[in-house]
Amino acid sequence: MKEHFARKTILITGAAGSVGQELVRQLLALEPAEIRAVDNNETELFLLREAYGTDGRLTAYLGDVRDGRKLENLCPGVDLIFHVAAYKHVTLSEYNPFDVVQTNILGVKNVIQAALAHKVPRVIFTSSDKAVNPTNVMGTSKLMGERLMTAANIVNPNGRQVFSSVRFGNVIGSRGSVVPIFAEQIRRGQPVTVTDVHMTRFFMTLQEAARLVLEAAVLACGGEVLVTKMPVMRILDLAQAMIELLAPVYGYDPDDLGIRFIGARSGEKLYEELMSQEETGRAVELERMFVILPAMRNFYQKIEYSYPGEVFPRAVPRAYVSSREKPLSVEQIKHYLRENEVLPEVSRELAPWGLGTPQEVPRLQVPPVLQATGRR
Repeated sequence: MKEHFARKTILITGAAGSVGQELVRQLLALEPAEIRAVDNNETELFLLREAYGTDGRLTAYLGDVRDGRKLENLCPGVDLIFHVAAYKHVTLSEYNPFDVVQTNILGVKNVIQAALAHKVPRVIFTSSDKAVNPTNVMGTSKLMGERLMTAANIVNPNGRQVFSSVRFGNVIGSRGSVVPIFAEQIRRGQPVTVTDVHMTRFFMTLQEAARLVLEAAVLACGGEVLVTKMPVMRILDLAQAMIELLAPVYGYDPDDLGIRFIGARSGEKLYEELMSQEETGRAVELERMFVILPAMRNFYQKIEYSYPGEVFPRAVPRAYVSSREKPLSVEQIKHYLRENEVLPEVSRELAPWGLGTPQEVPRLQVPPVLQATGRR
């Protein structure tokens, strides 16, 4: 991995967010020449820069992806762009749709135009499961971002540039995610609020999310969407696992903390989709991820799509939907949270509250989820 990023100049938009900060951390270990971190959150950007002290490879820039000129000023000499900045909260996006268009759609356009103007070799866009069969403004904006990134591969006048996307599930423990909300409710001794008993979600850690972005930058050929295989959890089971882990930390008996069902929010799905049925016909399965190729392949004939470790045969038989995958058990979720240090209150070195030792509950390995059958 290091050879792909060593001595490179890298621009990260949204660098002060949860995923952006983890990207900075992992990239600095890969010996880049420079990381240009841009964000419109002054406080978080300042704290990010302070965290790395005198490391001269990281430069912080206040800016917004709505400002195309700012992006163009940051792109000279850049080898790689990770476009992470976005509005991501479904409810807020529904109430502020025009702002979402400015950031999540026109912001992508500005990144693409800046990259084209300065011939940046590779651009990776971070999308969302909400982009699959979208039911809300946020998801629709992310789908449009994917389409813009794909089309950028054929409208550029510079010859060979790579514009591709990665699709995230829920980044567990990130700001605004369900884990901090549950943790705060448990800390206060309140019932944990779960939307629906049947609700399932794909989850990935911050470290896995950043790793997906880095791997995508290496694997991408141009125009595709890369999706990591990841574990599925029932939200009810996640709540129960967190109660069992955290309640004793705050002096409560887990049996005394209840779960209150509040119903799904308007427009909220009971399951998540990371790859639709239509996309399976143009998807390639790798050991740890899927690659969804562009729909209008006749426009992309000059791009040779080839990936190491392809599962043979290449066809993917069914959509990648959380309700169709086997969810982790409560015990597996507890181990996942502990092993990945999602809950800072819980020490990895201990075996708290019935979790068991690492020997009794082996480290979770997510297997290939779908078995390919037939050939396209």
